[in-house]
Amino acid sequence: MNQSELFHRGLAGLGLELAEPAIEQLRAYLAELQKWNRRINLVAKAPPETLIEIHFFDSLTLLPLVQGCPEPGLMDIGSGAGFPGLVLKIACPELPVILVEPRRKRAGFMRQVIRTLKLKGVTVLESRLERDNPALAGLQNAMPIITSRAFASVHLFLELAAPFSAPAGRVICMKGRKAAAEIAEWQQLSPASPFRLTETIETVLPFSAVPRKLLLFTKRPSREGGLPL
Repeated sequence: MNQSELFHRGLAGLGLELAEPAIEQLRAYLAELQKWNRRINLVAKAPPETLIEIHFFDSLTLLPLVQGCPEPGLMDIGSGAGFPGLVLKIACPELPVILVEPRRKRAGFMRQVIRTLKLKGVTVLESRLERDNPALAGLQNAMPIITSRAFASVHLFLELAAPFSAPAGRVICMKGRKAAAEIAEWQQLSPASPFRLTETIETVLPFSAVPRKLLLFTKRPSREGGLPL
């Protein structure tokens, strides 16, 4: 089965449809990933079918949740090689995306993919996610959707995302079998969290049937000058 057939089969398994130009861009992204991965360790080496499933299709499980996201768009924290943010940008060209990645080589790889595919409305910030980071000052309390993949525990991720999440903004945590344990840890360590868990979406990857969970948190609106409601 060639790569085009793999993408079509996997998309059908996820119940998603993408235009052919988007699928061609995903294939070009995969080719660039494989080329760079020979020189620097972007992702674990694996056959194309595995790379497509555990990186591209895993990222695409978020697609129904981010479509229609308003400016300044989706913030992807610790993007690494661009998962999930860059995949979502290709699948949804009108989605504004900010990719936050502190490691220079990975940020350079994402910029190369953006140039190669001529993507617009996507920014790479080579920065750490810190409240007082001047590179991120304009994004505080502004982001309608924040997500990450394999970046940190739920507890730590929500703590880092809080200064940048807009009031009533959403944070999406991508998790596997450890989701319940991480939720319990968050509830124990962060009883005064500004977030509440509003939805858990369960899905499986299309080839291996590995279970995945999307945890949707919503930031409580704040009283002016006060603490979250």
